[in-house]
Amino acid sequence: MKLRIINGPNLNLLGRREPSIYGNESFDDFLIQLNSEYRNIELDYFQSNVEGELINTLHNSNDFNGVILNAGAYTHTSVAIGDAVAGISTPVIEVHISNVMNREEFRHISFVSKNAIGVISGFGLDSYRLAINQFIRINSSK
Repeated sequence: MKLRIINGPNLNLLGRREPSIYGNESFDDFLIQLNSEYRNIELDYFQSNVEGELINTLHNSNDFNGVILNAGAYTHTSVAIGDAVAGISTPVIEVHISNVMNREEFRHISFVSKNAIGVISGFGLDSYRLAINQFIRINSSK
């Protein structure tokens, strides 16, 4: 199985940015753990602060069994990213590290959710593990 993890703006700052919300661990360190835990899964990782690069990466995800997308603040502002998710056949799970429904009201809106197969929010970096486990379940039932 091949899964693509796509992280949006400011997620390159994990471990340094607002640790009370996002924790103290960098995504690079977390990715090492994921690769160790899920040795039978090819995990491809992409992060960008640029909306168009995220869209292009989504468009180029056809060879993957699934996409785990944390579009960061673009979740709440980018119709284009929502359209990109709708425009690909690869299933997408939207993830968030924090519980966005327990934060500022503008974060309650997602342009991604209606086109994703599910949303996982509020479990810290474990939100990504939960998404991987869901893709394992989906692909084992095929």
